[in-house]
Amino acid sequence: MSAPTSLALLAVAVASAVSASACDENILDPMADSQPRAGRYKESAFYDDGLSMHAPPEGTVPRERITQNAPLTTGRLPDGPVQPNGEPLPSYVTAIPVPITRQLLELGRKRFDITCATCHGPLGDGNSIVATQMSLRPPPSLISQKYVEKPSGYLFEVATKGFGLMASYAAELDAQERWAVVAYLRALQLAQTASVDQVPPEKRGELDKPPAAPPEDLKQEHQ
Repeated sequence: MSAPTSLALLAVAVASAVSASACDENILDPMADSQPRAGRYKESAFYDDGLSMHAPPEGTVPRERITQNAPLTTGRLPDGPVQPNGEPLPSYVTAIPVPITRQLLELGRKRFDITCATCHGPLGDGNSIVATQMSLRPPPSLISQKYVEKPSGYLFEVATKGFGLMASYAAELDAQERWAVVAYLRALQLAQTASVDQVPPEKRGELDKPPAAPPEDLKQEHQ
């Protein structure tokens, strides 16, 4: 086969591929274009009044609405002054706006282990199997001084909206669970960065105690 013929066949193949991709722009989700749907603000035969968009039924509210208690649902306070780039300076709550109880921390640990530890590690230090495979931008250590100094509202917002390569977890964690995760993360940070002087005097003696022996039934499982 001559060189001009080969080039011609290559050009035809490339043109066919381009044409095929142009016909199906949504390659990753081909059903998106084939499913019946109504366009926004367009006439629709689905409803009797011919409208495609309707107001929610009276009395309904979004799954997680922004109430008058914005610090609770957004982690933010009123914005600060406008910066040179034209955006207002964000202001976050520093204290967790829900009662910190043992139940809250247990919930936070459960959700953290399921949702966050996969990438950030069970200790929050960024040490995980997934992290070792992420060469572009590994998950950061959440117990580093940088994140210890971040206000709690900022951590809540990251869990809500995502950041960088990290997606939003608002669908997986409701507001209460996100605050529980933030509370548990604060406990992880304190446990791994606090000094002995910060431990209550009546508890310091427990630091020198040897770890408790595992139960007999657990020993038998490993024998």
